[in-house]
Amino acid sequence: MSQQNVGPLDVERIREDFPILERDFDGTPLVYLDNAATTHTPEPVVEAMSDYYRRYNSNVHRGIHHLSQEASVAYEDAHDRVAEFIGASGGREEMVFTKNTTESENLVAYSWGLSELGPGDEVVLTEMEHHASLVTWQQIAKRTGAEVTYIEVDGTGRLDMDHARECITDDTAMVSVVHVSNTLGTVNPVSELADLAHDHGALIFVDGAQAVPNQPVDVEEIDADFYAFSGHKIAGPTGIGGLYGKKSILEGMDPYLYGGGMIRKVTFEDSTWAELPWKFEPGTPPIAEAVGLHAAVDYLAEIGMDRVREHEERLAAYAYERLQEDGDVEIYGPEPGPERGGLVSFNLESTHAHDLASIMNDHAVAVRAGDHCTQPLHDKLGVAASARASFYIYNTKEEIDVLCEALEDARALFG
Repeated sequence: MSQQNVGPLDVERIREDFPILERDFDGTPLVYLDNAATTHTPEPVVEAMSDYYRRYNSNVHRGIHHLSQEASVAYEDAHDRVAEFIGASGGREEMVFTKNTTESENLVAYSWGLSELGPGDEVVLTEMEHHASLVTWQQIAKRTGAEVTYIEVDGTGRLDMDHARECITDDTAMVSVVHVSNTLGTVNPVSELADLAHDHGALIFVDGAQAVPNQPVDVEEIDADFYAFSGHKIAGPTGIGGLYGKKSILEGMDPYLYGGGMIRKVTFEDSTWAELPWKFEPGTPPIAEAVGLHAAVDYLAEIGMDRVREHEERLAAYAYERLQEDGDVEIYGPEPGPERGGLVSFNLESTHAHDLASIMNDHAVAVRAGDHCTQPLHDKLGVAASARASFYIYNTKEEIDVLCEALEDARALFG
């Protein structure tokens, strides 16, 4: 790929790196608008992983032969590069590879939460949390006697920051907040929330699954204690995610999983742990996936994350405008602008979201329908489900027009 890191994206050139977008269904070209669930994988990422399997496939940290050394270097370099991509100056010691954002949440909740939380402690979440955060901390609180409280979402789809200041107190031990809502598209003020948490001696965990793919992220500027994301949402492979943690905190945490690769010394009586980040990565790790993740962040960095953000803002604003033209579509979340990410969740009057998604599929338009792993938020919105169109670097305004044409068919069918 050759992209000048200035000006609008050359979308047609980018699309050449994603052959899956050339698919059609009974002659109807695919329009893929389900990027919040997973993005597609560009050729440089596929090639990097294929090169690993073809040339130096081997286990890491366990052999002195050439292939193992090459694989180990590639795996370790991937940690450093991904850490750099999100602004973590500590490199590999602050970047743990997990399966996904959900496992990162669980790692912190079990490794830190079970030992640090107890009766009288509070975990503060938001009403827009993904189940990966909400369910995990809810269950850890039940096991430790801690209490979970929720920052309210106001009528515009934003966090009520006055309520946040009421919720976060000296009893708060952890604040876990989504950076960008996967349902509302809301970009939350995570730096302000981090300051609130730290003012009260609490830690903050930021779920960046919908932020890292779509905008520049600097975990040190945010002052996050933990920050998590998934590889398959940033043009990378499935099966790998990243957990950033401040070195001083990670060093004080015990492992969450045990086995080979994460130990320093083992006797029949006891064990000691390897250095960071390996003490949190037991067993054979996702080596090929790490190579692919390295290639994915290089790919996005070459495009430029500021430009990715601008492209998605334009598409979201256009979709917001088009969907509201007939006055029978309800859109959830803030109006277009800096506080909204590149997705739009909506419902058509008198039409269930699943029926709407089925009509879209007849037009080869891929959208998501359901509660998007935010059931409590949908309860608050007073709807069982919503349809969601989410955009990425390879999407165009013309594809949004196709979405709206499919919406016309749904109107005709469901009245």
